[in-house]
Amino acid sequence: MPPHRPELATFARAVADRLPGHWTSRLNPARTGPEYFATLQRLWDEAGHAASLIEEYVHVDDAVMHGPGEQQLYVTHRPLRTRELVIAPLAPDDDAILEHHFDCIDGPSGITVPADPVRAAALIARRLLPTYCAALKALRRNCAERPDPPRLPAPSPVRKTVTLTWYPDGTFGAPYTSVPPEVRATLFMAGFCYFPHRDAFVLSAAYPADEQARRLRSVAHALTSAGIGVNLRRSGNPAEPAATPPPGGGPHPRRAR
Repeated sequence: MPPHRPELATFARAVADRLPGHWTSRLNPARTGPEYFATLQRLWDEAGHAASLIEEYVHVDDAVMHGPGEQQLYVTHRPLRTRELVIAPLAPDDDAILEHHFDCIDGPSGITVPADPVRAAALIARRLLPTYCAALKALRRNCAERPDPPRLPAPSPVRKTVTLTWYPDGTFGAPYTSVPPEVRATLFMAGFCYFPHRDAFVLSAAYPADEQARRLRSVAHALTSAGIGVNLRRSGNPAEPAATPPPGGGPHPRRAR
């Protein structure tokens, strides 16, 4: 028969008694509901291994150990390992802590420990608490120094604006009369050609989408550096193969905690 799982409330209390400082433990009575899921949202596991063990399996019970200086450790059984448990640090339950406050912090990671409280407490004290304490201090420092999220500054005023239109045939163009004379050389350098029968500067659809995007970025960079604004508009539905506007790059979401 497989070995019996340790009783979690007894284990958590025995571990808490052996950690440095004053620690208490509390068994979580709810397995569903807002409070339970709010606790899971506070898992602070930089490596992600402990969080995956907690979030991807159904657990019979769990507990939270509370220590000095806002330290909180989530405790539950390790799935498929009857004699091991998962210990994961929690971020403070504070609405003043925002996502950007976690930037540039060497965050803690959860660990797995044996069901022996003495060995488990020693592992937690040696491997988890030092990094956790340092991360909490850095988090509070970030809260004090950067209370508001970093916002992108508003653009500088522009003296003129050029509008480039994405047409259904996949070309990009601008009517000749709408292009200031000092801008025309920039368009030519980027591959735009003047077509008298269309009375417009046109970037051919024969360029691959990534090449079109590169040329448009070069135009935008040159004109905005000169204090001239650039608008990109669409006329109708572009024809294939240009199914979506060329990629322009941009920020990507920060890693999930």
